[in-house]
Amino acid sequence: MSESQPSPTRDEALDQLARAAYRLSAADSRLRGRATRTPGALSLTHARALRVLVEMGPLPIGQLAAATETTGAATTQLVNGLAAAGYVTRERPAGDKRSVLVTLTDAGRRRHHERQAVLARALDTALAHHDAVDLGIATDVLRQLAAVYDRL
Repeated sequence: MSESQPSPTRDEALDQLARAAYRLSAADSRLRGRATRTPGALSLTHARALRVLVEMGPLPIGQLAAATETTGAATTQLVNGLAAAGYVTRERPAGDKRSVLVTLTDAGRRRHHERQAVLARALDTALAHHDAVDLGIATDVLRQLAAVYDRL
């Protein structure tokens, strides 16, 4: 018969959460690296931009930057990569020579739906032992972590 492990203290649990958040950040960095080296690979930022364009339609760079929570300069680079992959187009709206409108292509829409399906299956498999209440708590924790990171 094995002895049960004592429950961690709150400080220990917070330390483990911080360590898990660091691992998530490192995994995101690895994903971004793969996205720059592998044709068709999408970083979380690329995927987020495609999702925003699916949900909101064509957007100027500034609005896309706000919706993806990135800077204008970073969004311009992001759009350059998505355009090179054939996922978006850039157009100047009539009468506005300073603005650039980013529009999702059919290939970009397909890529978004493919990525979402893969992500949904991966999350369902990896988190199968968690119910909707657990997932809601995890969602809240991640949102709170994002707010903490914004304050650091």
